[in-house]
Amino acid sequence: MNEESLSLANKALAFQIEENRKRATELIIANKELIFQNEEKEKRAAELVIANNELAFQNTEKEKRAAELIIANKELIFQNEEKEKRAAELVIANKELAFQNIEKENRAAELIIANKELVFQNGEKEKRAAELIAANKELESFTFISSHDLQEPLRKMRIFSSRILESEYQNLSESGRNYFERMQKSALHMQMLINDLLAYSRTTIAERTFEHEDLNKIVEEVKAVYKEEIELKSAVIEYKNLLKVDVIPFQFKQLLQNLIANALKFSKPDVAPHIVISSTIFIPNKKTHANLIEGKKYSHISVSDNGIGFEPHYKNRIFEIFQRLNDKHLYKGTGIGLTIVKKIVENHGGVITATSELNKGATFDIYIPVRDTITT
Repeated sequence: MNEESLSLANKALAFQIEENRKRATELIIANKELIFQNEEKEKRAAELVIANNELAFQNTEKEKRAAELIIANKELIFQNEEKEKRAAELVIANKELAFQNIEKENRAAELIIANKELVFQNGEKEKRAAELIAANKELESFTFISSHDLQEPLRKMRIFSSRILESEYQNLSESGRNYFERMQKSALHMQMLINDLLAYSRTTIAERTFEHEDLNKIVEEVKAVYKEEIELKSAVIEYKNLLKVDVIPFQFKQLLQNLIANALKFSKPDVAPHIVISSTIFIPNKKTHANLIEGKKYSHISVSDNGIGFEPHYKNRIFEIFQRLNDKHLYKGTGIGLTIVKKIVENHGGVITATSELNKGATFDIYIPVRDTITT
């Protein structure tokens, strides 16, 4: 090989070596770049892992927020429904309030009318009270006239007819004597009638002062009044441990006098009168007595006898004024006694009933309310 060829070869080799060095340098640079890029990629990968973790966390949080939002929406829907219900209830309450206000106004208007009516009624009551006072004064005047002026001529008729019968008896014809005797009986009957009417009027106008009285004491006083007739008829009046009752004393004594007098009067001719008086506390119910107040406490006084009695269908009629069930020639009286008894019971706010059968005696049941307070 010649020098020229060797020189060319050396140059070529040198060029190749330079080129190889450049390639090596470029490769080193490329490797460094690759290492740098790989490091960058690893950083990016690490950052991506972190980003993915963050994204996963954020997604989890979003899901939680979404779940919370669903719950919050449900709660909001529930609250809205409750608000709508409250609003509907408020509308109803407002309507009810408006209705109640209207009703209150109506009641107020009615109360104004009722107050006016009450004022009017009080005025009417005062007028009636004044009229009643005037009527009572007239009745008192009538009572005075009845007890004095009307009875005076009757007393004179009886006195003069008795004197004529005593002094002129022999000079009178049989029919004349009969007329005088009938005149005496008529005058006596008229006196009895006036006295009974006066007794009836007193039960109407008398002051009603109630007292807590021993019924045993009242019966004893009545027995004393009829002592002679009780002994004459060998009558037995049976009673024991009677109650204390809330009564107007003098009126209730009159009541028992009339009942015992009737029992003595209407006794059987051949049988001694047996009068039984009893008393209990009685509380009625719906079935026991229609005229009594259910649940209210009453003093129940029963007066029964073994006399001639009466037909059951007369049980109400016997209390009517001037009603007589028996022959007036056999049984003296005016037919007012039991009317006075009923009036006295009514003055006490009570009820009286009568039960009987012909020839099997009679029973009078009296129900007097037990009063909470007694005016003495």
